[in-house]
Amino acid sequence: MYPVSTYRRVRIDYERKGLSQRELSRKYGLHRDTIRKMLEFSIPPGYQRKNPPHKPKLAPFIGVIDAILESDKDKPRKQRHTAKRIFERIQEEHGYSGGYTTVKDYVREKRLRCREMFVPLSHPSGHAQADFGEALAVIDGVQMKVHYLCIDLPQSDDLFVKAYPAENMEAFCDGHNAAFSYFDGVPLSVLYDNTKLAVGRIEKNGIRRHTPKFDELMSHYLFEARFGRPGKGNDKGKVEGLVGYVRRNFLVPIPRFDSFDSLNRYLAEHCQKRRDKKLRSHKETIGERFERDREKLLPLPAFPYDACDKVRTRVSSLSLVRYKTNDYSVPVAFGHRDVQINAYVHTVIIHCGTEEIARHKRSYEKEDYVFDPLHYLPLLEKKVGALDQAAPLQGWELPEEFFTLRRLLESRMGKKGKRQYVQVLRLMETFQLEEVRCAIRESIRLQALSFDAVKHLVLCQIEQRPPRLDLECYPYLPKAQVQTTSATEYMDLLEEGVLL
Repeated sequence: MYPVSTYRRVRIDYERKGLSQRELSRKYGLHRDTIRKMLEFSIPPGYQRKNPPHKPKLAPFIGVIDAILESDKDKPRKQRHTAKRIFERIQEEHGYSGGYTTVKDYVREKRLRCREMFVPLSHPSGHAQADFGEALAVIDGVQMKVHYLCIDLPQSDDLFVKAYPAENMEAFCDGHNAAFSYFDGVPLSVLYDNTKLAVGRIEKNGIRRHTPKFDELMSHYLFEARFGRPGKGNDKGKVEGLVGYVRRNFLVPIPRFDSFDSLNRYLAEHCQKRRDKKLRSHKETIGERFERDREKLLPLPAFPYDACDKVRTRVSSLSLVRYKTNDYSVPVAFGHRDVQINAYVHTVIIHCGTEEIARHKRSYEKEDYVFDPLHYLPLLEKKVGALDQAAPLQGWELPEEFFTLRRLLESRMGKKGKRQYVQVLRLMETFQLEEVRCAIRESIRLQALSFDAVKHLVLCQIEQRPPRLDLECYPYLPKAQVQTTSATEYMDLLEEGVLL
């Protein structure tokens, strides 16, 4: 192909200088057909094939390649055939003798022709989209994968995001509570993918059967649920894009926080700041456009949805209840009784009837034991021989004064001293740790080493009155030898005073 400058010189010589095509051909050393084309076109017209290139070696195998590409459509993206793998297969299985480049070019063109096209969508006010994303974060010194729920209002592009330790129903419901509170209203509808948290089953006619908890959430807030096509993220492209936006802009570099509450406060601040931005092709800020969404939102109910998983179970002989592979302790008085577990995102609460009997920080480990040592103290008071091997007490971090008191009690009272020590620990069922600690420190100072003495000192400290320890009740107090004074000695002192 000749450059445009050659076309220009040939055309000038012909139009302005009157040279014939024969003279131009002789002057530039070009064929007269080429000169004729240069006079017809002002710029090189380019080469256009009238027919596709003939590929005699590949043609018999095109059907095989098309079948492989078609079967890949419902396979995981990371486990589909590459052009190289297709080339190897048709070589080994079908005897293809051509080159790899021919196969590669055909596969690339075929995939380009089969790529899906999309229709631009408009979004009415008051409707939302929701999706989960994943990212790394350091929480309380531990690097972990966090799952964050994004809920977006596509008309205004306003966004709320909240992070959780796991993508479960409790996080799903709690995220809706937080988002609706942030928007100060409930969207008319929310568009989801076909998450198992919301969809229990898809019927043959495409109808989604909701999970019971999702039906409860919808009934509480009265919004409608819409679902995209399975595997088609573009049906809710707004929130899909914002999931990536949050990861790139809110969570880079990897955030470090002492708790999920701190991380979520940080994310909420970023969502609030984002309302001041103007996005491409919009003259108003996100916050200004959000006002149109706010007008369409449904009012919030009087109280948020109770975002917990409720499970009925029975307490074991070890005073434990099991929830999702992990065991949580309850007071031994409730052994072998039916209880209900209310599992929230960060808390597990256990009820017996209408009474709350235990509350624990939720564990996301596998086969973990979560103990409250206070639950087992009444039993250890009866079975003091198990005190040293009691698993619930292992790792219980107590002030040094407690261990000093135990050593002194056992050295003076033996097995009875162990029981007295457990009784002292039981004071924390009623009083604060620091109050008991101060009482123990005072009892050691006074050498009043017994449960009754410690209890008396705790009460005196709370009631702000001086202690009155009776030696008969507290025999381990140090005895002071005080002489009695006779009347004769008193008179002698008076006489000495007169003489002086």
